[in-house]
Amino acid sequence: MKFVDEASIEVFAGNGGGGCVSFRREKYIPKGGPDGGDGGDGGSVYLRGDDALNTMIDYRYTRRHRAEDGAAGKGRNCTGKAGNDLYLPVPIGTTVIDEDTGDILGDIQEHEQLLLVAQGGFHGLGNTRYKSSINRAPRQSTPGSDGDNRRIKLELKVLADVGLLGLPNAGKSTFIRAVSSATPKVADYPFTTLIPNLGVVKVDAYRSFVVADIPGLIEGASDGAGLGIRFLKHLTRNRILLHIVDLAPLDDSDPAEAALSIVRELERFSPTLAARPRWLILNKVDLLDDQQRHVRHQAVIDALSWRGPVYEMAAISKTGTSTIAGDLMTCVEGLQAAEQDSEEVAEAERNVQNRMQQEARERIEHLRSTHAAERKAQKESALHDDDSSDGDDINVKVEYRL
Repeated sequence: MKFVDEASIEVFAGNGGGGCVSFRREKYIPKGGPDGGDGGDGGSVYLRGDDALNTMIDYRYTRRHRAEDGAAGKGRNCTGKAGNDLYLPVPIGTTVIDEDTGDILGDIQEHEQLLLVAQGGFHGLGNTRYKSSINRAPRQSTPGSDGDNRRIKLELKVLADVGLLGLPNAGKSTFIRAVSSATPKVADYPFTTLIPNLGVVKVDAYRSFVVADIPGLIEGASDGAGLGIRFLKHLTRNRILLHIVDLAPLDDSDPAEAALSIVRELERFSPTLAARPRWLILNKVDLLDDQQRHVRHQAVIDALSWRGPVYEMAAISKTGTSTIAGDLMTCVEGLQAAEQDSEEVAEAERNVQNRMQQEARERIEHLRSTHAAERKAQKESALHDDDSSDGDDINVKVEYRL
């Protein structure tokens, strides 16, 4: 199934049913009182978290979703049927944004979690509601109110404990194959991975965590190069980032400079994300002798001024991967326990998550507005050039005759 992480849809809540004007008419009761019933409420539109979904592909083809209208009231004080609510399933990790205002309506983070995105219309009142001692035959009723109509954007950010970060062909997919049952495509050329992949790393019988294989980034990713802006946003959901560096690149490029370029892109995209816990993983050490490995290892450490955890591995032969997985499991469990034991820690983590997502949205919107302005300027320049050339090449002669 195709991986789609963004979709724009329009939702329509149901309209409320109108109230009824009716009077009781039975044998021997020619002038009964009012008995017009109320209408039914319109159905609302909810988004519902579904852990069986991992893509927005369905919403790329069906853009409009409408809940049921409420039925009109009837005589004999019969209330109209309420419209059925509409529940739209979305993957866990979906952020919902109002496209007209830019406001965040909510986050779907749990299975079966509900989020109201369009409120159904209120029912109209029948004429029974207006009877009184001085108005015994009211002929007035109210129509039902309209339901909400809203254009919303659904953004999926994969939920994982650990996110893989690095240049194309650094060995991210090979690592996730080595430590989990996931089978992303692996080949000896860049940009093999085109969509995020998730893998469950099982350390012991009841100990596991989720790792996300994010497609490789390149220089300029924070400016949208190589679709990097789409993939960087998935890292905002991760607790720990693994920065994988290829010590033996195929093009003989400098591993230290490659590692530094990724850090620069991360800082430009979101300073808060760049400050998240990050581990350095030096891959493909089996292709180097001891002296080369030591020199390149130290060069990367010096270039990054690294102070965090550092590991060496050869992902293709699984050398060193079990040690990394075990240490990651211990770290993830410690972070989870701290959040469960302290509400302050949990609140701080939520604030960091919100800040990262806000920075990501601002960066994305800035790039979109910049590119839109550039396209507009190019079109205006092209039109201006066409007008200028027409004026230079065409000589119009007008003759007036009587």
